[in-house]
Amino acid sequence: MTALIDTNVVLDILLHRQPWYTNAALIFGLSQQKLIKSYISASTVTDIFYITNNELGKNEARNTIKHLLHVFYPATVTDKNIYYALELEWDDFEDSIQFVVGKDLSVDFIVTRNTQDFSLSSINAVTPDQFIQTIADIEN
Repeated sequence: MTALIDTNVVLDILLHRQPWYTNAALIFGLSQQKLIKSYISASTVTDIFYITNNELGKNEARNTIKHLLHVFYPATVTDKNIYYALELEWDDFEDSIQFVVGKDLSVDFIVTRNTQDFSLSSINAVTPDQFIQTIADIEN
């Protein structure tokens, strides 16, 4: 099973945001154990670096990114991805980039807390809760 993890879910893990932290941390653990193959887009990496740099400083931001890249596979954002995302004319350009990157990777799911932002997506967008439930259903 493969998933593209949206920026908001990664931030839930890093910033221990409640009430979302627990399921985000479960996804992190499953990814760390390589029980699922999880990606984060290059744009997520830069967003995370920017946010953690502002909050924690440059050294901690670098360490955070290094740690994330041991857990999640980085997904390239190409010029073709950007052009395609622009053609989609979605309300949120960042979400259209996530979708296009996920499509290129043929992921099974986009895991996000903002599933409504992916209503035009051909990839199943699920919340972390729904993703954990899907994994549990498969295992049973």
